[in-house]
Amino acid sequence: MSGSANAPEMNVDLALELFSIAGSLNSTLDLDFLLQKIGTAAEQLTESEASSIMLVTDDKQHLFFRIASGEKAKALKTMTLPIGQGIAGWVAQNRRPQMVNDTKTDPRFAGKFDKASGFQTRSLLCVPMIFRDELVGVVEVLNKKEGEYTEAHVGLLSSLASLASVAITNTKIIAEQKNFFSHVLELLVGVIETAKPGYEDYPVRAAKLCCATGRALGVGEYDYRMLYYAGVLHKIGYVAFRNPRLLADMGVSSATEEMLPSFSARLLEGIKMLEGAIPMIRHHKERWDGSGYPGKLKGEDIPLGARILGLVVKMEELRIAGLRGPELGAQALKEARDGAGTRYDPKVVEAFAAVLEAQGGSW
Repeated sequence: MSGSANAPEMNVDLALELFSIAGSLNSTLDLDFLLQKIGTAAEQLTESEASSIMLVTDDKQHLFFRIASGEKAKALKTMTLPIGQGIAGWVAQNRRPQMVNDTKTDPRFAGKFDKASGFQTRSLLCVPMIFRDELVGVVEVLNKKEGEYTEAHVGLLSSLASLASVAITNTKIIAEQKNFFSHVLELLVGVIETAKPGYEDYPVRAAKLCCATGRALGVGEYDYRMLYYAGVLHKIGYVAFRNPRLLADMGVSSATEEMLPSFSARLLEGIKMLEGAIPMIRHHKERWDGSGYPGKLKGEDIPLGARILGLVVKMEELRIAGLRGPELGAQALKEARDGAGTRYDPKVVEAFAAVLEAQGGSW
């Protein structure tokens, strides 16, 4: 595929690479991997020797190198550029692209980066990265291999800068969401630990045992993560037991222990990050023989995570009753094996037994 005389040539492979970058924006959290791909595409599209992506510091006063190509680019990673200084700083301050086909003639050119890296910049093209009117950073390509940079190159690099700004902003939002979620999870753990005597450290301990048993059964990473959340949060329904408004929302005037799994599941509904854990929580009181609750589910109709959690909850009840160490392990193993095929899934029992053996007879 060839363009007009004023437009750079784009081959099919490069076009597919751009589609790959765009498709990766919502499917990978590896920001540096994405930015490296964008930098490489920028160099190829503009036929440049090198590229860099600089981001704005938290105080909005400087730019720092997040990605830079070239053998000596590592030297740039510790350097910053005040916004307003150099060509990149000017672009950041004014939010306008700059095309400089001879850096010797531009007084804004900051030669300190060439001195640090040993790279000699002859020409450059720099464009701002902006997302929803907020400056994210700048993208620049250096040293056009043949001819000069043109307005067509400005358009191409600006498009790549838009992809980069989305990738950076997505990563920042996800990191902030994870930070918020982890703090909320800690608060919920604290609430559960005060629900009843003996619940200190119970949520995290139950979660770890769920995960260890799940790993012994070969569950995937998603189910492993959901097992952790289910182990931590399956008792959260206790917050509704003495709350008239929450009880009314549940459609009851008073609560019983049999309602706890449904209460916990109801309170967590709508939280996207927990959706895989909710069936585990709702059905962890089902029994392998179908005599449990709330759904009277039987055998493998019970979600695997619920079968694991149901066993773990019973094992933890033995600890709360006062058993410790080898005595706890021996009684737990007896309880599990006595209930295999009636209360518990035999495969889950054997996985739990394997965990006990691996951990010295207890947990």
